[in-house]
Amino acid sequence: MRMILRRVSHLLVVLFFVTLFAALMTSLLPGDPVDAIAGFASPEQKEALRDQLGLDDPLYVQYGRWMGDFLTGDLGGYYSVTGERPVIDRVRDALPVSIQLMVEAQILTLLIAVPLGVITAYRATSRFDRATNTTAFGLLALPNFALALILAYYVGVQLEWLPVSGYVAPSEDLLEHLRRMALPVIALAAGQIAAYMRLLRSDMIATLQEDFITMAKSKGISPSRVLWRHALRPSSLTVLTVAGLNVGVLISGAVVIEVIFSLPGMGTLLAEAVFSRQYIALQSLIAIIAVAFVLINFLVDLLYSVLDPRIRNART
Repeated sequence: MRMILRRVSHLLVVLFFVTLFAALMTSLLPGDPVDAIAGFASPEQKEALRDQLGLDDPLYVQYGRWMGDFLTGDLGGYYSVTGERPVIDRVRDALPVSIQLMVEAQILTLLIAVPLGVITAYRATSRFDRATNTTAFGLLALPNFALALILAYYVGVQLEWLPVSGYVAPSEDLLEHLRRMALPVIALAAGQIAAYMRLLRSDMIATLQEDFITMAKSKGISPSRVLWRHALRPSSLTVLTVAGLNVGVLISGAVVIEVIFSLPGMGTLLAEAVFSRQYIALQSLIAIIAVAFVLINFLVDLLYSVLDPRIRNART
């Protein structure tokens, strides 16, 4: 209970500083947001929109008003001279798309990285190990947006194997959903696969030198059982930690990937808010992302106790 309360307090602190920093940064952007939102409106309409947005108020007043609305569930809106579109309506449509992209990327990452990490650790210094590590270095050096453009051009445009834009919900057509998500998921997961594989390989090599592994082998336990049951579990803590911390990497990567492949997710929504200088919507979107980041890391921390009894016993 004490740990949960401490994590909740951390969430509130992170939320405060992240949103305050976002408010400060957006206030320093050049130009008038009213001109960006309603450039062709009349002066009277612009003045009315300025009053509606409260842009003439001091920054701390604007921030306090936004924070009070956000904590009561009012995320603000996308403003124009013709009215306001609530952010929460856009988030309801965009959030599932981003969650699907990141979850599918993580699933693909684990399905490839875990077996590769275990096999390369077991066959360390072999030709397969060297080739796999060389490929991993190349993927780590290649930004995900560059890989996304390469995949979109060669796989989507030149070869026409997969579509490069658009989104179909899995409830409508699962096969078409997978086809349209394939390139974004691969582009987002490639760097994660390389990182997870190398981390797991290093931890597995160290774990395979432990006394309990030697004892398991002396009991006649099969090599595959030693690898997948006795060595993998304690070696996965570092990967689990990085998976929690990489939520921020996934989110930042998803912003670019969604724009490149025209996916209507939170990344596209965030980019739209930045380009149109929708400050209130931008702060709400950043706050949602910050809360998600802290909550996921909290869940990762709880999983430590499940994977390693030594941590659970130490806390007890």
